[in-house]
Amino acid sequence: MPDYEPVPSITDALARSIGDTTRPTPRLVLDLDVVVAQYDAFVESLPGVEVFYAVKANPHADVVRVLAERGSSFDVASIGELELCRSLGVAAERLSYGNTIKKSADIARAYAAGVRMFAFDTVEELEKLVVHAPGAVAFCRLTTDSIGSDWPLSKKFGTDPHHAVQLLTAAAEAGMRTGISFHVGSQQRDNEGWGRALAKATWVIDALEARGISVALLNLGGGFAAHYMDPIPGMAADAAVIAAHLAPLCARVERVIAEPGRYLVADAGVLVTSVVTAAEREVGTTWLYVDAGVYGGLAETLGEAIRYRISSSRDGDPTGTVVIAGPSCDSTDVMYEKSAYQLPVTLVEGDRLHLLSAGAYTTSYASTGFNGFAPPTVEVVGTH
Repeated sequence: MPDYEPVPSITDALARSIGDTTRPTPRLVLDLDVVVAQYDAFVESLPGVEVFYAVKANPHADVVRVLAERGSSFDVASIGELELCRSLGVAAERLSYGNTIKKSADIARAYAAGVRMFAFDTVEELEKLVVHAPGAVAFCRLTTDSIGSDWPLSKKFGTDPHHAVQLLTAAAEAGMRTGISFHVGSQQRDNEGWGRALAKATWVIDALEARGISVALLNLGGGFAAHYMDPIPGMAADAAVIAAHLAPLCARVERVIAEPGRYLVADAGVLVTSVVTAAEREVGTTWLYVDAGVYGGLAETLGEAIRYRISSSRDGDPTGTVVIAGPSCDSTDVMYEKSAYQLPVTLVEGDRLHLLSAGAYTTSYASTGFNGFAPPTVEVVGTH
């Protein structure tokens, strides 16, 4: 059986906030001290690998600010995220446009702002880069098997190594600098996933070097896991696998970067939500309807892919099986029905549930106010 990393306790600052039942919900409480600690742990675990925080995980201005102050660079997926970073004083040289799907006008705008790193995975996207970002680093995204990840990402993105060699050869011939990226799948709990992806990247580097093409960038992507219901090996174990496969490549590429998102912010946050109704809709099972739902911050519960650890304001009371659903009029607004969560049977309207390690992909997904329900507010705590 593999060794798993212990689940961290929530900080005193988080505990104080979620214990105050007078504050409104839904509310994400975010401890910036945890964000900084996670960043420092990542840098220590993978020396020589530059951090480009994936802004999409949590674009709160204070998160970007503290990470920028710590020395992080940033992976942006849109002009909106680019402008957020620039508004907070982040230099364009510290930005990578990591979305493989971009409008020509957005490429031109980013290039004009000074961005010089762009992802792609098709000939059509490469053609845009050649025209609108001449001479920039064009890094081709490889597919991965995503085995071991709770949120696979390679069906929509990436290309196979043979096609990548063709694309990167064309990029070099067009005057672009070349790079390789991959993503092993979000919430990756099998650290050998990086080994398999780096083996693919090595094959591509070998093939390019045989054609006289040097590689300017190797991007390890994201996937570094947070602490949800299922155990994880942890950052140290991930780094050991990565370092072993990366060592032979370091002298062959100019830069190695990674795009942690979830790892840096998830464990820093607790989503506090209130019970709207608790009803026994079937024998032995209580349905808990709460004021945060699939369309109000919990999109990653679709298919019960991400299973948060959950505590409540009535912990210690007798428990039973619960279904947890959101407040909207959409029948798909059900977070957990098959996972058989056990929560206090005494929960009633107004009681609180605390979704732990919810600092990533919650408020960033809850941006529309579906059905008129406001997205969760954000309360920032900590000393930074």
